[in-house]
Amino acid sequence: MEYYKDGKITIRDLEEADAELIADGERKQGWDASADKYHTRLKDAAQGRAVALAAEYEGCVAGYINVYLECTGGAYQGKGLPEIVDFGVLQKYRRHGIGTKLMDTAEKIAARYGDTVCLGVGLHQGYGSAQRMYVKRGYVPDGSGAWYQDKICEPYGECRNDDDLVLYFSKEL
Repeated sequence: MEYYKDGKITIRDLEEADAELIADGERKQGWDASADKYHTRLKDAAQGRAVALAAEYEGCVAGYINVYLECTGGAYQGKGLPEIVDFGVLQKYRRHGIGTKLMDTAEKIAARYGDTVCLGVGLHQGYGSAQRMYVKRGYVPDGSGAWYQDKICEPYGECRNDDDLVLYFSKEL
C-alpha cells in the first residue's frame, strides 16, 4: 500500500526485499546492521501489531519507520499508546525531506489508534539529529529521566551510553 507519493518520494508498506537493501545501506555507512530487525518488523506487521513502512527516493529504498499499535516497553508501556519505532533515513538520502514525510505518515497512522504517540530516542551523539527533529515536531520528554535496557536508570546508577540508553517522548496528535 502507498501512503504518500510525489515526484521523488514514495512512502509505502515495507516489503521483504527491502530488509536486505536497508541493512546493506546501513553496513555501507559503517553500522553493524542485519536484515533480521526488518524481518521482525515485517512479522509484527503481518500479525497486526505494527505498520512497517519504507521510503523510496527516486525509486531507491532510502528509509524506514514503524508504528506499533501499542507501546510494549519503556515509559509508556501498558498505557495503550501507539509508538514510533526504528526510524531512519540512509545517510546518502538525507536532506531531501524523506524523514519529514516518514514522520508525517507515521503520525497519521498513529492517530488512528490514539490521540497521543510516543517514542524512545537514544542519548548518544548518533541520535543528535533525531533528538532535534523530535523537539521541533512538538515531542516532549515524559519526565521519567533516562532509561537503560527498558528500566529507569537510577540516579548515579550504572549504564552505558549505547543504543539501550534512551529518553522517552510523546506528542499529542
